[in-house]
Amino acid sequence: QVQPVESGGGSVQAGGSLRLSCVASGHGYSSFCMGWFRQAPGKEREGVAGIESDGTTTYGGSVKGRFTIFKDDAKNTLYLQMNSLKPEDTAMYYCAALGYKDYNCLEVEYADWGQGTQVTVSS
Repeated sequence: QVQPVESGGGSVQAGGSLRLSCVASGHGYSSFCMGWFRQAPGKEREGVAGIESDGTTTYGGSVKGRFTIFKDDAKNTLYLQMNSLKPEDTAMYYCAALGYKDYNCLEVEYADWGQGTQVTVSS
């Protein structure tokens, strides 16, 4: 019901880790998809990770095995744990909340988007 707020971005060396957080206040968020998306200059928006209300997760192929999405409904918070970071992970990362459905969360439309948090990975 209110704009999600991301935090946790920054600059790291290749191989490092970051954890992004997203506070998504409001009623009903836990009943629908939530997700993380990213966009780098000159490239299309890319789905990173999505999570359904029951905890089922979906990952983009480029991050599978390195990133983990999870949530704490009691705290209205969504997380993205990023390990083994690569330079190609450099992008603005956006939190999306209140998906229009609770299935296939990397493809559904979202009602609420955060302003983004920058992640920069150096080689």
